[in-house]
Amino acid sequence: MPDNKNPFLNASGYPDPTAYHALKPIIREEAELDGKVNFLIKVLKYIIAESGFELLARIELRDKRTGRCFR
Repeated sequence: MPDNKNPFLNASGYPDPTAYHALKPIIREEAELDGKVNFLIKVLKYIIAESGFELLARIELRDKRTGRCFR
């Protein structure tokens, strides 16, 4: 079974450099956005804790540009 997490391989498990190079900027952009969200959540949790409060529910965010939701 092919490794579906490897963007260089197609659905059959064979190398597909054309698709990989076309999707590379999108993959990079999504990874950067995930990193920003993770950092933001850590900062928010730190601020909450340092202010003497505790978080009672999950933090949900929506990126204004893409509309993507993070939970």
